[in-house]
Amino acid sequence: AVNMNGAPLPVEHGFPVRMLVPGLYGFVSATKWITDIELTTFAAKQAYWTPRGWSDHGPVKMASKIVSGSAKPAGAVFTATVTGAAWATHVGVAKVDVQVDGSGWRPACLGADAGRDTWRMFRIDLPGLSRGQHVVQCRATDVTGRVQTQIQAPPDPDGATGWHQVRLTVG
Repeated sequence: AVNMNGAPLPVEHGFPVRMLVPGLYGFVSATKWITDIELTTFAAKQAYWTPRGWSDHGPVKMASKIVSGSAKPAGAVFTATVTGAAWATHVGVAKVDVQVDGSGWRPACLGADAGRDTWRMFRIDLPGLSRGQHVVQCRATDVTGRVQTQIQAPPDPDGATGWHQVRLTVG
């Protein structure tokens, strides 16, 4: 990127040039303040973070995340609304499912699809919840039918995985 909002890229956003490679985490692909560049290969040269224990490629893996949840009374029970985002870089998100307290998966409504390398927002209403604590988790499915892995892994060295879950307090 050399421009932002029709003007030269501001210094705080990486002037003179900012580089982004879709599908790779920032430590590999989101370089700011480029003043010169050397073209090479992964085999010929290590990236800055690689000798510090991070993956040489830093792939963005399919994931989904709950970002908000709220509940309103609906008679003797409550209806919770949960929202979030999902991504499946280079492929695109086909659906997101949400589960409450280990029950069956329910399909969420997806927001507009702005392209296979963008996040998809999701929203779901969860009626019939009782007062108290509930565990809500989500999982994404990409357009090829592959489901996000349940296996939990930390961000380092090669990108986080696992179904995201939150505790939702109702009432």
